Amino acid sequence: MNPTPKNPPAQDSPKSPAPKSSQEPAPTRAWYAPAALWQRKTSVIAVLALVGIAAHLALRFGWQATPPLSRIPLLVTLVIGGAPLLYDLLRKLLKREFGSDLLGGISIITSVVLGEYLAGSIIVLMLAGGEALESYALRSASSVLAALAKRMPSVAHRKRGSEIADVALPDVAVGDTLEIYPHDICPVDGVVTGGHGVMDESYLTGEPFQITKTSGSSVLSGAINGESALTIRTTRLAADSRYAKIMEVMRESESKRPQLQRLGDQLGAIYTPVALTVAVLAWALSGESLRFLAVLVIATPCPLLLAIPIAIIGSISLCARRAIIVKSPVVLEQIAGCRTAIFDKTGTLTYGEPKLTEQLIAPGFGQPEVLTLVASMERYSKHPLARAILAAAKETGLALPEAAEVGEQPGQGLRGTVSGRQLLVTSRNKLLAQNIPGAAQLPPIAGGLECVVVIDGRYAAALRFRDAPRTDSRPFVSHLGPKHHFSRVMLVSGDRESEVRYLAEQVGITEIHAEKSPEEKLAIVRAETAQAKTLYVGDGINDAPAMMAATVGMAIGQNSDVTAEAAGVVVMDNSLTKVDEFMHISRRMRIIALQSAVGGMILSMVGMAFAATGHLSPVSGAIAQEIIDVLAVLNALRAAFPPKVLHDL
Repeated sequence: MNPTPKNPPAQDSPKSPAPKSSQEPAPTRAWYAPAALWQRKTSVIAVLALVGIAAHLALRFGWQATPPLSRIPLLVTLVIGGAPLLYDLLRKLLKREFGSDLLGGISIITSVVLGEYLAGSIIVLMLAGGEALESYALRSASSVLAALAKRMPSVAHRKRGSEIADVALPDVAVGDTLEIYPHDICPVDGVVTGGHGVMDESYLTGEPFQITKTSGSSVLSGAINGESALTIRTTRLAADSRYAKIMEVMRESESKRPQLQRLGDQLGAIYTPVALTVAVLAWALSGESLRFLAVLVIATPCPLLLAIPIAIIGSISLCARRAIIVKSPVVLEQIAGCRTAIFDKTGTLTYGEPKLTEQLIAPGFGQPEVLTLVASMERYSKHPLARAILAAAKETGLALPEAAEVGEQPGQGLRGTVSGRQLLVTSRNKLLAQNIPGAAQLPPIAGGLECVVVIDGRYAAALRFRDAPRTDSRPFVSHLGPKHHFSRVMLVSGDRESEVRYLAEQVGITEIHAEKSPEEKLAIVRAETAQAKTLYVGDGINDAPAMMAATVGMAIGQNSDVTAEAAGVVVMDNSLTKVDEFMHISRRMRIIALQSAVGGMILSMVGMAFAATGHLSPVSGAIAQEIIDVLAVLNALRAAFPPKVLHDL
């Protein structure tokens, strides 16, 4: 164990304050320009429709204007706003895509023929508003690439001789010497040539611990430096470094993300042909065009266009109140159909920090004695394992005496004196190299992390650490099958196989994939998604490409802006219970949406039968449809109110 001492050596800190690195993102590519353009267009149309309807109502009821004058705003809305929507719907029709919005387009044309300009403008508003929201959801996922670019520094601190100068990242060459200041993000891959400290690579590799760095240690671009400055020699250009490779995988993942069919489109694909068939038959059999118009008026799919979005918006609001951020509304509709759950390890099923799990004490020493002495000295260390030792001492209620003469030579371990006893906390290899008495009693090498303790010149104990599983991990995993109909549960991690297998046994997962890079994770998720809908849950940058490739990507915690951008859902609390809550909210939303939409369609079809037989005029049909809409919307609003129970863990 090589903890960072409380007062680190002078060479570990820069002689002058670190200049502030520019964090301006590199220019991003316009790979989502068409989506952005369509979102802006539909947003403008929605605003235009809203203004046109408001102007019409003001002219008609406020200023008592004559119908020709009050209809002008509606005509402008239908011409400027309706035409682009109808053109887009025509393209869908040519592709044989029969969604609920197609019936809405036919209703716009019908309303113009009938002279019902207000009804047509309202349909324009509904269609444009829905398209704008959908385009926004799709485009917002693309911002993950901007988040990746923003996270990396745009300059590096290059050292030549005794001078340090900031240079643009593309100007860094292989073999250059760079200074990495405390808390800096490493800009390129390289090897440490000076300094001693730790780096957090968990977002990139899946390893849950901060990794000690000394001369000869490799460093990865994107890793976060600790408290001490490091000098590195670059081994790869910035464009070839690990972080850049993840960005390339992210671009590829986004370009091939799965296309999901919305619930409204699925229902509309059935409802639209039925409504059109009834309208045409009514006209053909009766010879009255008025019946065709009456059927279409009452068949206007407002329960699909209104009730389902309202149920979704209500559920998104409920999720937000439960610290669950829904970034892509489509995931609320899709998660109920997911049958394969794929989990990352570190920070997802575990807490992402080491915990003291074993204390192997040598003969002649006592467990409370060893832990008391080591914890007393570890109070002066900043090493992540020190926190785990202090937490174990606190749990057992040990009183810690004062330590003296605490110090560390880089790479040699932590030394000090506690209650007159001489202590050394170091690694297995350093212990064996020093021929310390009692070293033969060392236990066999096992998984996890380890440090060894020497007291008064003799081997005293081996302390072992593992990334502790969450208390709710096993109950959550075990209930996915019986409660949520998942047929497979997988653990995919960049961590070592021994650690992944250990955790899998702890939480009850049998299918594991260890030591996987982001590219390999992406390939696994794509293969699984091709067979069944997938849920991917993770928390690190190395999870982001896989999240985007899954049917539903979910990020736990707030460890990475990049992961949050890539995910469709972000659970702000580090709790799997919140994941279960989201599943229950989604299931309830789907039930309510189906009740509202299908119930509204059934009532509309009853009305269509009356209209087809001549018992409802277009005006009466419009009134009946409004009543149906109100009932469907009122039922959909229930989704915003929480039920008594939101999870079953």
